[in-house]
Amino acid sequence: MMKRTRLIFWKRIMLSCLAIGLLGISAFNYFADAPKSSKPNFILILTDDQGWTSTSQLMDDRMPNSKSDYYQTPQLERFASKGMRFSNGYAPCALCCPTRRSIQFGQTPARQGDAAFKENYHPDFKKVAAIPSVLKSISPAYKAAHFGKWDLRADIFPEDLGYDESDGNTGNRNGDMNSTKESKWTDLFLNSDPKRIETITDRALNFMGRQVKAGHPFYLQVSHYATHVDYQAKEATHKKYQQKAKGKIHQNDKYAAMLEDLDAGIGKILDKIEALGIGDNTYVILMADNGAVEAVPPIKNKFDHPSTLSFKTNNYPLRGGKWTLYEGGIRVPFMVIGPGVKGGSQTNIPVTGWDILPTLSDLAGNRGPLPPNLDGVSFKPLLLESDRGTATRKDDGLIFHYFGKSHSSIRMGDYKLIKFWNLKKLELYNLREDLGELNDLSGSDPQRTKEMEARLVAYMEKVHAEPLYPPKSKPKKSDDDDSQD
Repeated sequence: MMKRTRLIFWKRIMLSCLAIGLLGISAFNYFADAPKSSKPNFILILTDDQGWTSTSQLMDDRMPNSKSDYYQTPQLERFASKGMRFSNGYAPCALCCPTRRSIQFGQTPARQGDAAFKENYHPDFKKVAAIPSVLKSISPAYKAAHFGKWDLRADIFPEDLGYDESDGNTGNRNGDMNSTKESKWTDLFLNSDPKRIETITDRALNFMGRQVKAGHPFYLQVSHYATHVDYQAKEATHKKYQQKAKGKIHQNDKYAAMLEDLDAGIGKILDKIEALGIGDNTYVILMADNGAVEAVPPIKNKFDHPSTLSFKTNNYPLRGGKWTLYEGGIRVPFMVIGPGVKGGSQTNIPVTGWDILPTLSDLAGNRGPLPPNLDGVSFKPLLLESDRGTATRKDDGLIFHYFGKSHSSIRMGDYKLIKFWNLKKLELYNLREDLGELNDLSGSDPQRTKEMEARLVAYMEKVHAEPLYPPKSKPKKSDDDDSQD
C-alpha cells in the first residue's frame, strides 16, 4: 500500500513538471510564433519635472557633477548602458503643456502659440502632422497608444491625433492625491501605486504584448505624472531615503523615493522588451518635459542671479529651473536605445523634443516629404553613426519660448541668447565656458548679441509668435495649471 501511494505521488510530480514544461514552451511559442513586423516599434517615456542632474547616471561624461549626489536610479543607469545619452538634450519648453504639444506635432511652442493653440489646432488637423498619423501613413499596420498625462489643454483627446488607446484627456490632477497649491510642496502620500506608476506601466506592458502577438508595429507613449508634486511614494522606498545620508545638493527624501519608484516602472518596460524578444526592432526614447523645480518651495524670483542665493539649487551646476529658459529649465535627461545604437555612448550635439516626430518618421523608413511647417529634424544619423553623425537643420539655431514671464532664447553653437520681451533686456552666454550662465556677455560682445537677436526675432516674426502678435484674450487657467504666474 505504501509503495502504491509513493508511485502515485511521483507520477503526479512528473505530470506536473511536464505540464509546467509545456506551459513554458507554449508561452515561448506564443511570441516566437507571432508574426514579425517589418517596421520598428517606438516607445517614448516622458517623465515630469525631472532635472538634468536628477539621476544617478552621468548626463555628461565630462562632468562629474552631472548626476545626483543622493538620488538612485539604477534602471536609468541600465538604460544608459544600453544606448546613447544626449548631453545637450532639451525639452521644448520650461513647462509641461507646451512641451507635450511640441512633441506631438514636431513644432516649437513659439510657432504653436499659447492662447491661439486651442483655436488653431482643433478640430482641424489637416494642416499639421502628429506622431501617430505620420507613422500610420508610412504603414497602416501601426498601432498607437498613450498612457498617463496628456495635458494639451485644448479639448484634444489622444484619439483625435490617431491614438488607438489612451487614458483620455488627462492632466496633473489625474495623478494627484489631494494636495493644494500650498500643501503639495510638503505633503507626502504613501501608497502602493504612487503617481499611478504601476497602473500606467501595467497598461503599457499589456499593450506591448498584444501588439507583438498580433504582429503590429507600434508607437507607445508612456507619460508619467511623476516626478511632479504632490509627493507620492511606496512606504519602503521612502523609508530607505529617510535612512540614507543626504547629499550636498539633493536632500529631499520624498522626491528621491518618488523618483526611484518611477525608475522601477521604467525598468519593467525594459524587462518586457527583453521578454517579448523585440529589442532588435524597438527604439526607446526617454526624456523629461522640463527641468526640475530649482528649490522647494520654489524661489519667488526665479530669474535672480545665482550669486544672490545662499544655497546651490536642485539643478546645479545649471542655472534656474522649471518656468525659466535658463539651462536648468530646459536641459533634461535625454537618452535613446534601439537597434544600431551603441551602448554607453554619448553625443554632445543639441537635440530637442520637436525633433522626435521627424526622427521616428526617418527610422520607420518614410521616403515622402513631411509637412513644411515642422521645426524638427531627424537625429537618426546621431543614433546610428555615433560621433560621426549630424543633425542638419535649415536654421542652425534652436529657439525656445516660454509664455509665462514672456521670454525667448536662441542657441547657436556654444552661444545662447535670452530675450526678455517685456523688460526689453538681453543676456548672452557661452555655454561651453559658462554652463551655469553666470557671466552675461551681451555688453562685451554687442555684435554677436545683435546678430543672434536678429535671428531670434526673424523666426518669431515668421511664425507670428505671440510676443509680436498678442492674442486678443488670454487663455483661462485650468485646474491643472501650474505656471505660478
